[in-house]
Amino acid sequence: MDSTKIIIILLFLSQILFGQFSRPQIKWGEELTQPTNSYLDKIIANTPEGMYALRIKESGIVESGKVLLELYDESMNLKKAKELDLSYNGKTRKFEQIIKLGEEFYFLTSFHNEAKKKNYLFQQKINKQQLDVSNRNIQLIGEFETKSVLKTGAFDIVQSKDSSKVLVFHQLPYKKGNAKKFKLSVFDDNFQQVWNKEIALPYNEEIFSVEEYQIDGNGNVYMLGIIYQDKSKERRLGKPNYQYVILAYTEKGFVQDEYKIGLKDDFITDLTFRVANNGDLVCTGFYSQKGTSSVKGTYFFRIDARTKEIYNQNQKSFDFEFLTEFYTEKQKQRARNAERQGNVNQQPELYKFALNDLILRSDGGALLVAEQYYIYQRSYRDFWYGTFRYDYFYHYNDIIVINIRPDGEIDWATRIPKQQITVNDGGYYSSYAMSVVRDKIYLIFNDSSRNFSEGNRNRIYNYDGRNSVVALTEISRDGTWEIKPLFQNREVDLVTRPKVCQQIERKAMVIYGERGRSFRFAKLDFDQFN
Repeated sequence: MDSTKIIIILLFLSQILFGQFSRPQIKWGEELTQPTNSYLDKIIANTPEGMYALRIKESGIVESGKVLLELYDESMNLKKAKELDLSYNGKTRKFEQIIKLGEEFYFLTSFHNEAKKKNYLFQQKINKQQLDVSNRNIQLIGEFETKSVLKTGAFDIVQSKDSSKVLVFHQLPYKKGNAKKFKLSVFDDNFQQVWNKEIALPYNEEIFSVEEYQIDGNGNVYMLGIIYQDKSKERRLGKPNYQYVILAYTEKGFVQDEYKIGLKDDFITDLTFRVANNGDLVCTGFYSQKGTSSVKGTYFFRIDARTKEIYNQNQKSFDFEFLTEFYTEKQKQRARNAERQGNVNQQPELYKFALNDLILRSDGGALLVAEQYYIYQRSYRDFWYGTFRYDYFYHYNDIIVINIRPDGEIDWATRIPKQQITVNDGGYYSSYAMSVVRDKIYLIFNDSSRNFSEGNRNRIYNYDGRNSVVALTEISRDGTWEIKPLFQNREVDLVTRPKVCQQIERKAMVIYGERGRSFRFAKLDFDQFN
């Protein structure tokens, strides 16, 4: 078949897929070539000077890769790129993060001193115009003792939502069987220390695990963890054998509070929280009646920062139609029978949904966004060598969005059908990116073109990297949604990476795609539709 016929066929297919829809305006930057053995890690920030991105160049040797800072202009074209210096006293530091505090960027690195058996954390202000750092301005901001070169420990670094504070968190030495010890160090937007404190958790290290940290604009620190009654079991006699807890360290660490969270006989399967503008904690997640692998509904509550009281506590099941939306008629009938008979094990629940995003509404409510995610491992014996090999199947499937009122009641819940099952790739091109524009939510993800060519989504075809389309879902304020093909990846000869794409302005998102060593950025403008 000659090239003219191929172009005509592609144009015809594009009209079938895209002709009837209006689309946001997409402006592509120039096609560029990645440095050898490198990958784009993330977009750091969008500023008046341009968009800054972080690139990692691997060398194949542990902790000896390179860090590159890149600057792109408004047209998504590369203006400048520069490697950041990791040298330190003739040796190499480990890269930790690049963060934006206030209007400045900071380069965070660590170094393990084998002779002193200490791990150090450093910060350096980045010159945003020159894209470099000076070792003359390096500042030590954390250190702790280590047991050996193989057990160096790690620093955790968390920013406040308003980028005015940063928490440096690391574990201190402790004896096995005793309570874990940590050090909290809080810095302002000039990286001046506000307070630091060594703390001992009120639980034995074998029964407590830390899940998440948060810091607010006042420098208060909150830690979410799980307490297990037994060392490694999640249930006893069919009931939950664990409890979530939030530990609060306020007033520069001098005031310590503890909030235990439980649902009696039901399992909390996922929980997260955010600090509201008034300082209250907004906590929400999922629960199940069966175990930790499925979801029956939502759990919501608030903690008053002043009185320390828990209020607006609400546990709400999803309605039957939502839980069985993609069931066959026979499956629905069995689920109805289980509901009538009170058979909990056969009642419908959503399987393996991970809570990814929690967005606080201005009225005190919240939006939850979750995705079905799990990894399946399959082993087989190699015919020639007789050894066992393993394949890993990465499942990134349906997305659910739940709108919760300020009192904890579910206003609406909606489910976006998606199927992305890939093998041995870590889900590199899977999952989704999200933007919130005015009163609408937009999701983009890679999809199979077959899901649009047949005119409906009653049957979902798997995205496996071939004939892929970037899909755009628009969710309205009442929970109704419409899904549209945004563009075909082969139109730009790239494959989009949703995990890198992100919202950079109130009405704009950056799209990133690559193939081999080629890559491009694009700006997706939601304010200007074709």
